Amino acid sequence: MSLKSWLTSAYVRNYPRTPAAGGSVKLESALNEKSAFQLVLRNEGDGEPIDVEAGVADGGPFNVQIRRVGYVPVAHFNTPVEGLQDCEGLDYLPGLAPDPLFDETSIKLPARETHSFWITLHPKRTIKPGRHKVAIFLKAGGKVFRTHAVAVKVHDVKLRPREDFAITHWFYTDAIIDWYKTDGYDERFWKLLPIYLKNLVGHGQDTLLTPLFTPPLDGVKTPCQLLKVGKVGPHKYRFDFTDVKRFIAIARQCGIRHFEWCHLATQWGARFAINVYEGQGRDRKLLWKPQTKATSNTYKQFLSQLMPRLHDCMKSEGVLNSSFFHLSDEPHGKDQLASYLALRKYLAGIAPWMKIMDAMSDIDFAAAGAVDTPVAGEGVAKEFLASGCPCWVYYCCGPRGKYLNHLLDTPLAKIAMHGVLLYRFPFKGFLHWGYNYWYRRGVNELIDPFTVSDAGFWPVWPYGDTFLVYPGPEGPIDSIRWEVMGMAFGDYQLLQTLGVDRDDELLGEIKDFAEFPKSPEWRMNLRRKLFARR
Repeated sequence: MSLKSWLTSAYVRNYPRTPAAGGSVKLESALNEKSAFQLVLRNEGDGEPIDVEAGVADGGPFNVQIRRVGYVPVAHFNTPVEGLQDCEGLDYLPGLAPDPLFDETSIKLPARETHSFWITLHPKRTIKPGRHKVAIFLKAGGKVFRTHAVAVKVHDVKLRPREDFAITHWFYTDAIIDWYKTDGYDERFWKLLPIYLKNLVGHGQDTLLTPLFTPPLDGVKTPCQLLKVGKVGPHKYRFDFTDVKRFIAIARQCGIRHFEWCHLATQWGARFAINVYEGQGRDRKLLWKPQTKATSNTYKQFLSQLMPRLHDCMKSEGVLNSSFFHLSDEPHGKDQLASYLALRKYLAGIAPWMKIMDAMSDIDFAAAGAVDTPVAGEGVAKEFLASGCPCWVYYCCGPRGKYLNHLLDTPLAKIAMHGVLLYRFPFKGFLHWGYNYWYRRGVNELIDPFTVSDAGFWPVWPYGDTFLVYPGPEGPIDSIRWEVMGMAFGDYQLLQTLGVDRDDELLGEIKDFAEFPKSPEWRMNLRRKLFARR
């Protein structure tokens, strides 16, 4: 038969021209930890496509999820192109790269092409420690012609929920409104929201960007202001928190534990007030002119009335002590430090309970006391730690090359190191900006995420940086990168559950976010050694 099939780990990409191979897969997991592998198919013939179906012959103590791996175009490598450990697909890109996971168990397999199924094992509550097998069958022409089995060793360890480390990927509410064509916060939006939030939580996220106002990020945006604002007189306002409270309630029901409130000033230095709409922005009527200064009397009077009401809302909803606040995204330079400090000083007077955190790479902002918790760029993150400043860590578009990232040409084995790397150093959280940015850069023009993965702005914005999920008809379509990150965050839980010291010799090869082990074997060996300590 011209159809070849084999198993691979979840930490390698299979491309349309990947040659047929062999081998087996062995998995190890905790009692409550999902794991994954791939079933790969290649039609070696020259004739008609072959209809192939995958199914579960024996799932044992697992609920088995099968999804077809789709391909997306990658027109260029993301610069710079490094060696095998830092750039995947050197023999296949530019071309098609595997990424979206479609909820399909069959494929019409073309001649001389390789395709794969992503198989996720979700342990049942009744699972017992020990060795198990999962069997997957293949059908062609309506008949089972092959069965593959994977061995799974389940250890007597139950992962505890992660503590003292927050994770957020920015959730763009406007993208949900625009893509699904909801009428703002209508009932269709509220139906979609928990589907997406459960996806976030299911991949290790516990913190949610909350659009009290339309976030002043990435240029022009469709109004997505949760807070209803009415103008009742000159510089006099009334506030309706109904939708804010509904958003919070749904998020908490889905497992969100922290709320990350949108920025109160424009990007890069807090020079200007954000756009605040009358009502929720249906008529696009702004309460003040664009480029009103952030320290103007107009904006100060608005903030002075808002802050007590916001405080009362968060206190009544029980989220005051689990909230993070932003001022201005990625401020840098002396001029921006001055404008940032001016607004920060005013807010400290009217809202002393508001502790500020912002993404930045300029350590002068931390040194000046402008920010309570900096979110340090990964290239300079250790400098922030060395200064004695408690901080988070992030990356955005870069650094690339040797650094940790999750781009479409970042090796999956390298993406899988997120949990171990973030555990190694005493950061308080991790932030990334692109969970679902399905736009052309800086405007509210939607792109086709299945053909455009750089917001139309390569090489400044690399392929794979702008989103980790694709929009499906009624919710998110996962990517293999998002699945690998979710499993990587499970490593953080494992290390924390076992009480591993950050300076343990097992983690000694991890020097920083550029110099760390990048082979799948290293991580698998680490997990085996950790389980052996149990």
